Amino acid sequence: MVKTAGKTAIRSAIQAARPQDDATRQHDDVARNPGTALDMDWVMRARANRSAVERRCATLPGRRSVKKEYQAAWLARAISCIDLTTLAGDDTPGRVQRLCAKARQPVRADILDALGLPDLTVGAVCVYHDMIEPAVAALKGSGIPVAAVSTGFPAGLSPMHLRVAEIEESVKAGAAEIDIVISRRKVLTGDWQGLYDEMRAFRQACGDAHVKAILATGELGTLQNVARASLVCMMAGADFIKTSTGKESVNATLPVSLVMLRAIREYHDRTGYRVGYKPAGGISKAKDSLTYLALMKDELGDRWLRPDLFRFGASSLLGDIERQLEHHVTGAYSASWRHALA
Repeated sequence: MVKTAGKTAIRSAIQAARPQDDATRQHDDVARNPGTALDMDWVMRARANRSAVERRCATLPGRRSVKKEYQAAWLARAISCIDLTTLAGDDTPGRVQRLCAKARQPVRADILDALGLPDLTVGAVCVYHDMIEPAVAALKGSGIPVAAVSTGFPAGLSPMHLRVAEIEESVKAGAAEIDIVISRRKVLTGDWQGLYDEMRAFRQACGDAHVKAILATGELGTLQNVARASLVCMMAGADFIKTSTGKESVNATLPVSLVMLRAIREYHDRTGYRVGYKPAGGISKAKDSLTYLALMKDELGDRWLRPDLFRFGASSLLGDIERQLEHHVTGAYSASWRHALA
C-alpha cells in the first residue's frame, strides 16, 4: 500500500479532473473558441525550423522525469486525459459496452483504492457513428462524454454535404464531441481559404458539440504546413487540434506536437481563447504519456494538463499505465493480460 502522504500528492495532482454529472463538464470553465476572420498575413508568416524543433524534442525525455508518488500522480492525470478509442471494422455493441465499462473504471478497484482515487475515469470514449448509441447508453450517469469520428474518417474524401450530414447525425445520436478530418489536399495545395471555409462549416454543423480538427500531420509534408493548418483550423473555430487519425503511416510525434502547441500558444496570446490539443496514434507506453505531459506543461502551462484541453487518442496506452500503477502500489509488475482493455 502507498503511504498517506503519497495518496495526498496523487489526489492533489488530479483533483481538477474528477467527474461530475454533466457529460460536458470538462468544458465548463473554458470559454469556447468562436474563431476569427481568416488572417492570411498571420498564416503565411508561420514558420517551423525543423532542426531546432527536433533538437528541442530530443532533449525532453532526459530533462523531464518524475518518480514515485509524483509519477503515479502524473500517470493518473494521463488516464483522465485519454479518449479511450475503438475504431475497427468489426466493432460490435458488446465490444463498445465493455470498453465503456473500462472507461468508467480504467484501473482495477484495489489499485484505485490504494491510490485514494476511487472516482478516476478516462476523458471520453471515441467510436464510429454506428456505435454512438450503445456508448451513450453504457456511459449514462458517468459524466464521460462520447466522441465520434466523422466527415468520412479517416480519409475525409466523401462529398462535402455528406460529411456535414454525418456530423449532424452524430450530434443527434448523442455525441458530445466530434473528431473531424480535414481535406489534406487543401493544405498541400495552399488552399487556406478552402480549408477555413470547410472547417467553419464543420464547426457550425457541430452546434454545441465540441469539434476536434484532425490534421493528419503525417500526410501534410512539412512542419510549416502543420503550423499553418493549425492556425487556420483554430481561426475557423476548432475547439481542439489533433495530430492524426491513427491510420496514417506516421502519427503523433514530438516535433509535430511542439509545432502545434506553439501555434496554440500564439493563438491564445492573440485572441485570449484556449484551444485544446490531442496527440493520437502510436502512443502506447506510460513513459511516452509522461513525455507528452511534460511537453504540454513546458509549452502551455498547467492549465492545459486537464482533459478539457488535452487528450490522448489511445487504447493500449491505458493497459501499460495500469501496469505501472500496480507496480507503484505492490512493487511488482504483472502480465499485460491482467489489465485487459475491455
